[in-house]
Amino acid sequence: MTGPVLAVDQGTSGTKALVICPERGVIGTGFVEVRPRHLPGGLVEVDPRELYESVVGAGARALAEAREPVVALGLANQGETVLAWDPVSGEPLTDALVWQDRRAESVCAELGAHAEELRELTGLPLDPYFAAPKMAWIRRHLTADGVVTTSDAWLVHRLTGAFVTDAATAGRTQLLDLDRAEWSPRALDLYGLADERLPEVVDNAQQVGVTTVFGAPIPLTGLVVDQQAALLAQRITGPGGAKCTYGTGAFLLAHTGERARRGDAGLVSCVAWRLGGRASYCLDGQVYTAASAVRWLTDLGVIKGAADLDVVGGAVADSGGVTFVPTLAGLAAPWWRGDLRGSLTGLGLDTGPGHVVRALCEGLAAQVVELAEAAGRDLGAPLDALRVDGGLTRSTLLMQTQADLLQRPVEVSALPDATALGVGALARLGVDAGLDVAEVLPEWKPAAVYEPRVSAEEAGERLGGFRAAVEGLLRGVER
Repeated sequence: MTGPVLAVDQGTSGTKALVICPERGVIGTGFVEVRPRHLPGGLVEVDPRELYESVVGAGARALAEAREPVVALGLANQGETVLAWDPVSGEPLTDALVWQDRRAESVCAELGAHAEELRELTGLPLDPYFAAPKMAWIRRHLTADGVVTTSDAWLVHRLTGAFVTDAATAGRTQLLDLDRAEWSPRALDLYGLADERLPEVVDNAQQVGVTTVFGAPIPLTGLVVDQQAALLAQRITGPGGAKCTYGTGAFLLAHTGERARRGDAGLVSCVAWRLGGRASYCLDGQVYTAASAVRWLTDLGVIKGAADLDVVGGAVADSGGVTFVPTLAGLAAPWWRGDLRGSLTGLGLDTGPGHVVRALCEGLAAQVVELAEAAGRDLGAPLDALRVDGGLTRSTLLMQTQADLLQRPVEVSALPDATALGVGALARLGVDAGLDVAEVLPEWKPAAVYEPRVSAEEAGERLGGFRAAVEGLLRGVER
């Protein structure tokens, strides 16, 4: 198949669009910022119209720069962000509850007795991070009108008029039967959503409609969750490999093959993608605050932005005894304690900005180590290496800290926009079924490889300090 595709990554803090040519690579880019509202009590919401306008705006800018027609469109989404909307007019009926939002904790508390049943059915732990608790909360507290879905279904409807969601996104709701990749009547019943009109669950690469919002008609042929798109772009298409994306949060995914693997190490089991009716699966672990924690330090005036991590952190030799547990939106996998707040300990009169920056990098890296070790336990063998992507991989300090604490090589992707490239590959597959997955993926090579520079003993001591701080938080809440 010849001709470029338009790949759109609708993320938490903005929407990135690429026009990707199979021969020449990226020939057009566009970006529009999105600003979620962070409210007291762990509430995070955004105007859905802002999401849609960012998709249209970023896509239009990329097309204008490319100055070439495209043959297909792919759309990646945030996964667990939900809203209610009118299926006739397409107008939103509520704000969108962003994946970080914690207001549905009351729903989860009521379903505590069914937590293991839901995990066995859907692969997901009972937590307001996922879509179903938010959907139920909206129905109980905001509106009974319209439909309530993940944001992708609304965006696709606005773009094409179709009412669909892809198998990977549906797997982030806690309403999907994981083994069958179909809606689970039992899960719907438990959440009080049995009478809801839900979108059709479709493959990740197939035509679901045609949009004219960019001018000439463009078939929409690729849909996927952002993290699964990055997994695909990193060429992790079979068991054993893992990647971590450092964005607003940090997300580690490990491919497990064509059988759902329900581990007991605290990770999520979910659909990686479904192609030609056949599902592939992955284990997924989350760090809720990564770039958002860097932004928090920036707002406090400790640094001027992410580019300062290396400059300020590099001015000191170590963290000076400071330990930072940067759980500013709760502690995710493998602990699943969204009620926890972050902690910054070991401060003294000699503590400077560099020590805090280094402690932040250690806290982020230590959480990713916990996820990598959990994945290794569930897979039955430690990870050989970790492929990484996302904006924070530009920090040498963070990546070297990651390699040191992980005691494994960290391979930084040369692809700056892995999510968009992954959904672009799916869009190409969806418009030309004769292609093989390997044919549509970008060539993978590391821009840098970070090897551990400290001993396993030192890494263990540093991880031990972080784990002790987490245990202190857990004990404090339990008291």
